[in-house]
Amino acid sequence: MTPEAHKGDDGMPQIDEPVYFISVAAKLVEVHPQTLRLYERLGLVRPARSRYNIRLYSQREVERLRQVQRLTRDLGVNLAGVEVILDLLDKMERMRTETEDRLRQMIAEIERLQSRTKAAGETRRG
Repeated sequence: MTPEAHKGDDGMPQIDEPVYFISVAAKLVEVHPQTLRLYERLGLVRPARSRYNIRLYSQREVERLRQVQRLTRDLGVNLAGVEVILDLLDKMERMRTETEDRLRQMIAEIERLQSRTKAAGETRRG
């Protein structure tokens, strides 16, 4: 971990905070650092870079690396297949987030209209 790491309320680094050097990330997922460099070249992971151009992996990136390992080791998916799967999972996550945002907007609008309708009803009675 780097000394600049920001910690959450629980004292742990934030999930997107780039805190692991490539050697640590490689140990966490039980691969050689060269494998992580290959994954980066293929676009499977995108570690942050320090001002000295050192790769820094977040907890989210480590989880993504574990996902790559599960797909390749456990399911026998080749790296081209992993790329397609991860791309689809990323798109699904973006769609889920957009849907949740839109749902929140709709709920807020419904509540606004209900409160407006209620206020109009009270004005007519009064």
